[in-house]
Amino acid sequence: MPHATSTPGRRARRATTASFIGTAVEWYDFYIYGTATALVFGKLFFPTASPAAGTLAAFATFWVGFLARPVGGLIFGHIGDRVGRKNVLVTTLVLMGSATTLIGVLPTHASIGVAAPVLLVLLRAVQGIAVGGEWGGAVLMATENTEHKRRGLAGMWVQQGSPAGAVLASLVFIAVGHLPDDAFLSWGWRVPFLLSAVLVVIGLVIRLKVSESTDFEEARKHEEAAPKIPVVELFRTSWPLVLLGVGASAMGISSAYFTNTFVLSWATSDLGVHRQTMLDILLVLAVLQFLWQPLAALLAQRVGTVRLMAGALVANIVVAVPMFLLIATRDSALIGVGLALGVLTGCSYYALLAGFLSQAFPVRVRYTGVSMAYQLCSTVIGGSTPLLAQWLLTRGGGHWPVVGYYVVLLLLTTVSVLALARRRPQPDDEAPTGAREPEGRPAVA
Repeated sequence: MPHATSTPGRRARRATTASFIGTAVEWYDFYIYGTATALVFGKLFFPTASPAAGTLAAFATFWVGFLARPVGGLIFGHIGDRVGRKNVLVTTLVLMGSATTLIGVLPTHASIGVAAPVLLVLLRAVQGIAVGGEWGGAVLMATENTEHKRRGLAGMWVQQGSPAGAVLASLVFIAVGHLPDDAFLSWGWRVPFLLSAVLVVIGLVIRLKVSESTDFEEARKHEEAAPKIPVVELFRTSWPLVLLGVGASAMGISSAYFTNTFVLSWATSDLGVHRQTMLDILLVLAVLQFLWQPLAALLAQRVGTVRLMAGALVANIVVAVPMFLLIATRDSALIGVGLALGVLTGCSYYALLAGFLSQAFPVRVRYTGVSMAYQLCSTVIGGSTPLLAQWLLTRGGGHWPVVGYYVVLLLLTTVSVLALARRRPQPDDEAPTGAREPEGRPAVA
């Protein structure tokens, strides 16, 4: 129900808070699946395979969620552009919570045989569809309800949902990780999934109180209705922006799954690091990201969004080799330092990605545009990251082929960010790359 008496500032804060909390719940659901993939799914759902093959099979189910994300982006982007953003975000939250809770009660291969991994894949696909519609809508609800000069900060709070979800996921898995192995494998791993039902109720209560997006309402007021089929209009008029958006999102999506899924699996299996140690490290890293991202967004107001994003990506390239060398030492402190190097550089760019992408597309097809760019990247690049990294590791050559893959993704992201910055419609609160910012006007996306 719209809040007609709300001041613009209160409306913006309510929208940003609802987007952050809802997105944190969605990412919590997505991250606990990734953690369970690395730790238990191979053993419980693919027990007849060798350990390496079981891990690869588990990572394949992980990718299914990413394969489904463009479907969610297409479906909910269409509804969001035609009908509005708010109701879509309520639907995606319910869909995600339902799928995650059902995974928590799913029988394993020992109970129902091959039906177990089949059902796991189906529920993972539902998770992917939900997230596919969630992220773009949350970004738009936060940024479209905020004045232009503060949209970078509003977008950053949507990005805060990722580390917040990771912190919560790590805390819950650390708690159940103290259980003996038999208890952890029989019922302990289910607790994080069942907790999702409680979190979804909290998120729904908050989201139902939010008004529709200001930009969407203004567009309707001026009869700028969305086209009948937004995705057709999008690819007819803005396909280069979609492709560049895919590239610009590459490392933003992949980095979390390098760390929370592939490195977790690599360290606890091949390197022999204890499960609990790695979960503790991941928790510290998620807290570090949550604290650092707001500072990156504030810094962008001084130096410019595009400059900071590009600089952070170049810094990430520089620390890539040291990061993997430190992980390979098997020393927990050095592993933490190595991963922290990647997190600090990577999240400086990731904090600004939502606001950056949100202004790349016109309002009429913005939900579809943002969703398709981000979710196509999730399918083609992000979701395949743990699977490809594990394949590169198991085929020989140690971790160096994985390092090469990591650097290639960073180069693709850097080039795409710079190209998209020059092609997208230029917002009035950000100067072009390399240009001097107008005096007194913050440079945020």
